[in-house]
Amino acid sequence: MTTLTQSITRNSVSLGLFSIFTVGLIALTYVMTQERIVEQVRAFEIKALNEIVPPDAYDNDLLQTLVTVDDAPLLGLDGSHKAYFAFHQQQPVAAILPVWAPDGYNGRISLLVGIHYNGELAAVRVITHRETPGLGDAIDTKVSDWIHQFQGLSLLNTAPRQWGVQKDGGQFDQFTGATITPRAIVGAVHRSLKYFDEHRDALFAEARLQFEQATPQEVQ
Repeated sequence: MTTLTQSITRNSVSLGLFSIFTVGLIALTYVMTQERIVEQVRAFEIKALNEIVPPDAYDNDLLQTLVTVDDAPLLGLDGSHKAYFAFHQQQPVAAILPVWAPDGYNGRISLLVGIHYNGELAAVRVITHRETPGLGDAIDTKVSDWIHQFQGLSLLNTAPRQWGVQKDGGQFDQFTGATITPRAIVGAVHRSLKYFDEHRDALFAEARLQFEQATPQEVQ
């Protein structure tokens, strides 16, 4: 009986030590890799944002110059999301807004819409979608350059009736056999321009506060 008890005790101690060692190893690995993971995520975010606003067009940290937006009617969002703001020599350059097109063929399409301070579109990029390969996925820059046609457009240089696909009397190409997807994108981008037009000054004022807090010595 004593031998059995000793054996159980030894096994319990060994198991306990092994558990402590394993947990310690996992914790150490997490600490050592956490900073690298954060850097990789940051690099990915910056790469995506720089496709919309080139890095030589701004001198602030986009990931630190954020404003919360939650507009459902115009941006299509169902909660709070972060918008990014670019400045150059303390002057506003552009906003990058999170925009959802809820009426894609296979559901919601998530976009980033870059808009210059003067109201012209810098670029539009699709972040996530579930559109049909070979049809609706032409909204992705990896598949086609369709989405580049938004660059330079604004509410001032493009009449309301033109914000539609050609099938609906607008100026934007539709895809062969897939009209719903481009129609959803065009509508979402148009609404985002309206949102920007209505809220530009307030958005950039809040963004400037974030910018100044992030770099107080540079902007005094």
